Amino acid sequence: MSQPNAAQDQSSPKAQPSVGSLAAHRPHPVAAGDFDAKLAGIVADIDADPDDYEEDYSGRAEGDELPQGRFLDRERSWLAFNERVLELAEDPNTPLLERANFLAIFASNLDEFFMVRVAGLKRRIATGVATRSASGLQPREVLELIWNRSRELMARHAACYQEEIAPALADEGVHIVRWHELTEKEQARLYTLYMQQIFPVLTPLAVDPAHPFPYISGLSLNLAVVVSNPVSGHRHFARVKVPPLLARFLEASPQRYVPIEDVISAPRHLGELFPGMTIEEHHMFRVTRNEDLEVEEDDAENLLKALEKELMRRRFGPPVRLEVEETIDSEVLSLLVRELKISESEVYPLPGPLDLTGLFAIAGLDRPELKYPKFVAGTHRDLAEVESASAPDIFAALRGHDVLLHHPYDSFSTSVQAFLEQAAQDPDVLAIKQTLYRTSGDSPIVDALIEAAEAGKQVLVLVEIKARFDEQANIKWARKLEEAGCHVVYGLVGLKTHCKLSLVVRQEGDTLVRYSHVGTGNYHPKTARLYEDLGLLTANQDVGADLSDLFNRLSGYSRRATYRRLLVAPRSLRTGLVTRIEQEVQHHRAGRPAYVRIKVNSMVDEAVIDALYRASQAGVPVDVWVRGICAVRPGVAGLSENIRVRSVLGRFLEHSRVFAFGNGGDPEVWFGSADMMHRNLDRRIEALVRVDDPAHRAALNRLLETGMSDTTASWHLGPDGEWTRHATDADGRPLRNVQEMLIDARRRRRGTATP
Repeated sequence: MSQPNAAQDQSSPKAQPSVGSLAAHRPHPVAAGDFDAKLAGIVADIDADPDDYEEDYSGRAEGDELPQGRFLDRERSWLAFNERVLELAEDPNTPLLERANFLAIFASNLDEFFMVRVAGLKRRIATGVATRSASGLQPREVLELIWNRSRELMARHAACYQEEIAPALADEGVHIVRWHELTEKEQARLYTLYMQQIFPVLTPLAVDPAHPFPYISGLSLNLAVVVSNPVSGHRHFARVKVPPLLARFLEASPQRYVPIEDVISAPRHLGELFPGMTIEEHHMFRVTRNEDLEVEEDDAENLLKALEKELMRRRFGPPVRLEVEETIDSEVLSLLVRELKISESEVYPLPGPLDLTGLFAIAGLDRPELKYPKFVAGTHRDLAEVESASAPDIFAALRGHDVLLHHPYDSFSTSVQAFLEQAAQDPDVLAIKQTLYRTSGDSPIVDALIEAAEAGKQVLVLVEIKARFDEQANIKWARKLEEAGCHVVYGLVGLKTHCKLSLVVRQEGDTLVRYSHVGTGNYHPKTARLYEDLGLLTANQDVGADLSDLFNRLSGYSRRATYRRLLVAPRSLRTGLVTRIEQEVQHHRAGRPAYVRIKVNSMVDEAVIDALYRASQAGVPVDVWVRGICAVRPGVAGLSENIRVRSVLGRFLEHSRVFAFGNGGDPEVWFGSADMMHRNLDRRIEALVRVDDPAHRAALNRLLETGMSDTTASWHLGPDGEWTRHATDADGRPLRNVQEMLIDARRRRRGTATP
């Protein structure tokens, strides 16, 4: 888990510095949180891939014979997803620091939801282009639903921290305290720290006729300070921004942490900022702004420069949410509302501290007994079997058979990363073609591609510079790759390149052999430890030929719409899936085995959902395993009584997309990068690969059956759109945890299974 789209080594605006991240801030520093704790905030639906929130209210599917009101509202569904994240934080059976991590993920997810979904909806309403949603709600009704539901969830989130997590942490010796709870010795130490390391970077901004109300950057923590002149008696307002690069929590003494805003707002400390003035009151507030990008793509040559320019504008987007401490003075609040031009519906009073994404740092503390048991992925057994003098020979393994990878249970570094590193170093490799959507700041994948280019190999890299919140990082890597001699292209105008593909061309005697990787996850070695994803490594020449054709389409000119073992959006993916769903109806009517099993992050595409409804009406059993948004209304008599919808959330972010069909007794299974959303199917290059190895098909079907089983812990979706958690059986015993089952299976292979 988030989650992401999702959370830190990324350029996301939500990235939080670890506790004590600047050495100068630590009289007793918090150990830098391990990556697993901090990174989880990318994501949560966060979409690990935050683009799941891209706005789209169009694209009604045909289906007049189906009843109105058959689609659940996607915004309500997203909020329900984040509620499931919150339930993991509320669950006393979740390890304590993981509960803190889920609180941070919830907050990070909601930030992103407001920055993109709510901001996009408001923009559409303001410009008059918003239309009734597929669920039948008017735009204003959707907005009010969001305001009301998010207010309830934020209050519940704050209560969970105040009443459960903070006291439980204290019981374990980890104290998050407020300024007045510190000892005199601790306050004295922090005063020294404040004067040496914090005070010099603070900038109080007055508001008066000579000083207009300052710009408040998105997601920044701010102090609203009211001071008075003791001579004239005049009251004045000032704003002090909490520097975002400073640690969120400061360690006052071992295992005792205080929010940085408490240190700044201590009476003596504020007095240093406003000497000679009387500090009358101060209040914390935080603004969320529209962080979406709007880039015209008519001129592909200027896309890079246009995006760089738009990134500069992003921080000046209009506000969409104002969080304030619930004790804020009414006059100060009125001033903020007026100056920020925000409605009262968008004001969220909360108990302090605000911005609990800072809990990522606390979750990263070195207290393994308060976390999930550590799991280190091993090398996939099909790769470990082929040994050379130094490391497994990936190409030799693939000449024998395909390798189906399941991350994070199978190591990414000894499979996909090793595949590309070996290709870069192999003198017989002539070319490497690669898509990059998101990757880490110190990516060995990028290093391998640069090494290959410097060795004289032909290297083509498709860099998606419009990957939301990673635009700046991807621009950086695009330029670095170009400087190394790689051929860098940015995909097709009007389409994001989201497919996860790698192609290696190798000279073997008189023959050129193509080795391929098709996956469901980004080429990001660090998220591969947290995100559940699938990948296929293969020397199959049909797959290789398909990837060659697709890369040629992406880098040159091609109108190819059909492939041998791929379904590719926007041309053939939706129609290919709908056709297969319809074929299951024919198989069922003929008495042959028929079923539809789907695992995705999001399911909102009306055409696909309507096809599932028709299959259900015909009697075909339909299982949908969805992590986040789902517009399917299951269990409705005469429409969807044969449809079940489940959701699994846990220590890993469920991220793979799998599509399985009974196919009359000859099962057909596909997996790849596409979710069932308009943006994936109409405005992206996405790819699914057909799995031909019978053992691999059987393994994926077992995975889907396990996730959907009533004996597996999950959330069940009802026809009213409500999700119900099923974590124990009728006797109160815990149900199976699919992720822990997979971890234990890998441990048993290595002889380290838990008792």
